[in-house]
Parts: sequence; structure tokens; C-alpha cells
Amino acid sequence: MTNTAPMAYETILYDTSEDGVATLTLNRPDVLNAFDRRMCEEVRHAWGRVKEDATVRAVVLRGAGDRAFCAGLDTKTPFGQPEDVWNHLDPGEFLSPKWQQVWKPVVCAVQGICTAGAFYFVNEADVVICSEDATFFDSHVTYGFVSALEPIGLMRKVGLGEALRIALSGNDERVSAATEVVPRVDLWPRAHEIAAGFARKPGAATEGTVRAIWESLDRPYRAAMQQGLIYTRLGNPIGAVEVAEKGVDRPEPRLR
Repeated sequence: MTNTAPMAYETILYDTSEDGVATLTLNRPDVLNAFDRRMCEEVRHAWGRVKEDATVRAVVLRGAGDRAFCAGLDTKTPFGQPEDVWNHLDPGEFLSPKWQQVWKPVVCAVQGICTAGAFYFVNEADVVICSEDATFFDSHVTYGFVSALEPIGLMRKVGLGEALRIALSGNDERVSAATEVVPRVDLWPRAHEIAAGFARKPGAATEGTVRAIWESLDRPYRAAMQQGLIYTRLGNPIGAVEVAEKGVDRPEPRLR
């Protein structure tokens, strides 16, 4: 049972399954799943449900339709920023599971177009899986906008050189998937399969692992190691108890 106040979703779909996986679907396919203020608020609310629901152990994040995973910010709909530029909100604060202190593993399933603000989702997913038609690009500079937040996160995924090339090329280049690639018909089932595998593991172990890795990015190496040691001391005894009670699930290894 969650303490998050109910919300009627208009721009996303949210479902849970018995295997411990929550599925969050961006559901504005008519505008390539671009996010507006309403979607940002609904996604933030959904992350709250994920966080508070003890039966959810992993998440699949996906986009409805065939043309795009997400085309970033819906520029045709005012986001509603205050007049004072220093008080502007970053949509990423709404969309980010890590900003919302959600440490359950997130599997992002990407098909078609993934551009600009869509990298908010990709950058903060723990695993990214793509269909063969997935393409990545950042249109900011083409239209005269600075690309800063998206590539800062992206370079931690693909390296500085590739992030710079994507950011500086604008609409000139589209990068194909450099991660696991599957046929489009297999994309969502495979994403769920990965998430369900995460969900079978002790929550104390998976959430502690996700949190330790992501928080290490903000610390020098030695400080990160010390912080990680704290998480092992906190999480390992709890996870060991869960393994002792439930056993360890050992499915056949998957070759890829």
C-alpha cells in the first residue's frame, strides 16, 4: 500500500505485475512522447509510487507507439516557468528517479527517436536496451540552444568524446544504439525480462548497489570507496537474511 495521494494519469500509463516489476509508459505518441508540465508531474508521482510500494523491485520505462521513445520537451506547450530566470525549474528534477531518491533498478526500453530531453531518462536508467530502429541525437544547438544538462549525464554513459559529438552535431547526425539491440517486437518483453531478473534479487542488495554507484559519481574516488563501504555494512546483513529465507534464484545464463 502506497501513501502517495492518488492521481488520474493523462500522459503516462503505470502498471505493476506479480513478478515485482512496475512498468511506466510515456503515453503521448501523437507528439512522439514529448513531455510537458503535466507529464513531468505525473512521472514524478509515479516515481513516488515506485519508491513507496514494497512489492515493486524493479522498473521498466518505455514509450508508447512505434515512432519514438521520447522527443524531449514539448516546445509547443508552455512549461510554465516563472519570470525570474534564476527561479526556473529543471524538468529533469521531475523526471529523474535518482532525484526522487528512487534506488530500485530502472530498465529503459528505447525505440525510434530518442533526442534532447529524452536523455534525462536514458542518463538515469540503470540499464538501456534498444530496438534496431533506435536513434540518438541532440537537436539543441541546431536551434541555437545550449546543450548542457543532457550531455553532462550522457558522457557518464558513453564517454566524453561521444557525448560531445552528439551534443555538437545537433540534427546533423543520428547515432545508432551502442547497447543491447533486439528486434522491435522483442523490445518490451526483453526489458521486462531484465527487470524481473533484478526484482528476484534481495531489495537491500539491489537498491544499495544502485545508490552506491550513482552517489559515487559526485565524490572523489577515495571518498566514494568509503561511502560504498557504509552501504555494504548496512545492506549486506539485510540481504543475507532475505537470501536465507527465500533462497537464491539461479536462471540459466543468457548469452548475448
